[in-house]
Amino acid sequence: MSITDTYTDSGTGTGTGTVSWNPEALDEILSNDEQRPVLFTNAHILTTDPLIGTMTGADLLFVGSLVVGVGPAIVTAAQDDNAIVVDCTGMTIVPAVVDTVALAGGRGHRSEYVATLTPGNTPDFLVVPDELAADVPSAVATLMTRPEQVRALVAAGRPVLWGGTDVPGRATAPEAGIPASADLTGSPRVGVWIDKNDFLHQQLTADGRYDETRGGRPHAYQGRYWIDGDRIDYLDDLGFWAYGGFQGDELHHAGYVMKLG
Repeated sequence: MSITDTYTDSGTGTGTGTVSWNPEALDEILSNDEQRPVLFTNAHILTTDPLIGTMTGADLLFVGSLVVGVGPAIVTAAQDDNAIVVDCTGMTIVPAVVDTVALAGGRGHRSEYVATLTPGNTPDFLVVPDELAADVPSAVATLMTRPEQVRALVAAGRPVLWGGTDVPGRATAPEAGIPASADLTGSPRVGVWIDKNDFLHQQLTADGRYDETRGGRPHAYQGRYWIDGDRIDYLDDLGFWAYGGFQGDELHHAGYVMKLG
């Protein structure tokens, strides 16, 4: 599949504007049930992984939300694997989630690096023309200041931007600000959570409020809470934020492990 770059100049003659890039590949990815591999091929790839490094004429292969291969010549198996192939000639691929600590040389071990384009990681990446991506910061700057020039922004294997425009049905960020509390009537997570030493009792009520008893001291902390998946966020009436996580029948919060009493 070849690249098709079509510029709409708006009469400026500058070559800037909207870009049509691999529309057939986008259609295939959007209709994919995540069983077919997706291969971005023949790109300059800045993995930010200190072991793998930077490669030219390389491929990035992912299935669903998992990178399974990176490097040259993966495309040779594309037909065998029934992969969706996206030709990235003239393009640079960089991580979309940037580990600025690693870029500044502040990670002591490879295992500490975050969001590299490494097999086993999540495919979060940008595809930007080579001339706009001398390094990771310049590629990210293109996304922030000239998004119309970004050929693709992929999050967990799903396109968010393509050809500089929003992808239909893309995920949208939640509205900023503190939301209203949900009605949690009937939720199995509503009730009094007690740690194994019987020191902390945390009551979660169906109206989105919590009330803690600590060491027999009632109402030690009170406030609002929100549950998103297995995460719980707390906003105390004193003004500070905290969080916890549900793991099976346990609630982990601030070093405490609690179960419903």
